[in-house]
Amino acid sequence: MLMNGKWVADWQPVQAKDEKGGFVRQSSSFRNWITPDGSAGPTGEGGFRAEPGRYHLYVALICPWASRTLIGRKLKGLEDAISVSVVEPELSDQGWRFGEDADPINGASYLHEVYTRADPDISGRATVPVLWDKKRGTIVNNESADILRMLNSGFGDLANDSFDFYPADLREEIDALNARIYTGLNNGVYRAGFATTQEAYEEAFHDVFAVLDELEVRLGDGRDFLLGDRFTEADVRLFVTLVRFDVAYHGLFKCNLRRIADYSALSRYQARILAIPGVRDTISIDHIKRGYYSIKALNPTGIVPVGPQLAAAMES
Repeated sequence: MLMNGKWVADWQPVQAKDEKGGFVRQSSSFRNWITPDGSAGPTGEGGFRAEPGRYHLYVALICPWASRTLIGRKLKGLEDAISVSVVEPELSDQGWRFGEDADPINGASYLHEVYTRADPDISGRATVPVLWDKKRGTIVNNESADILRMLNSGFGDLANDSFDFYPADLREEIDALNARIYTGLNNGVYRAGFATTQEAYEEAFHDVFAVLDELEVRLGDGRDFLLGDRFTEADVRLFVTLVRFDVAYHGLFKCNLRRIADYSALSRYQARILAIPGVRDTISIDHIKRGYYSIKALNPTGIVPVGPQLAAAMES
């Protein structure tokens, strides 16, 4: 991690532990918002006005949090407005690493260098996604939930209005689903995979499958998406975990009671989302496997499994 702007140790997946030995995720450090007129958003300061070509997104294709923003950028038609850089899938001893010529904005070799460009004295972890302002030369935001909402409503006429991920009449239901899915599943798989005690692991394990079982029932009533026939932010947040589950979380993270392939309703739901034009372009099974299995704390040999066999839509 970075301490006062200096890289001080090899990359470690466990950021902090609770009293049970459970995984605790770091809070995001940059929380400004892009808005159509440059006014301040729910957090941070103003001055980040929606302008074509002004912003750049740093992502990792293995990361579900970054994947949220890629889906938002794609479906809102912001690909020409927001450029993107993809880090290498394998985690290095200095965290996320760029391949040759992969950072045309800052010329960085490692993502932590982008963080110190924004704040030379920063302490913390260099995480993805990062939304960068080319005009001011700084990070706008590194919280995926914020970035997804900015992509949905912060770019005004620059964005495609065919999708509204956070419609006003569904916000209360979306927020409730997000909270349940995040704690038990999105972060639950990480709490299981990075647990340092049996107690913490088993607690997280049971949370993961409790949520999956609930969602299987919810989606088994014939609805297309979590809240009916509209594809919302809650679906984006669930999908990015589902698509990684059988490939990484089931084996490497020891979430092995059942696969998503064993849930009929969740499998159909995942296939429906993959069929939305543009979504499949944001997914790389190769990066997901290579990235997760490069985590030395969980897989010291670095061997990437050949399986599992996935549905044709996933492998394509």
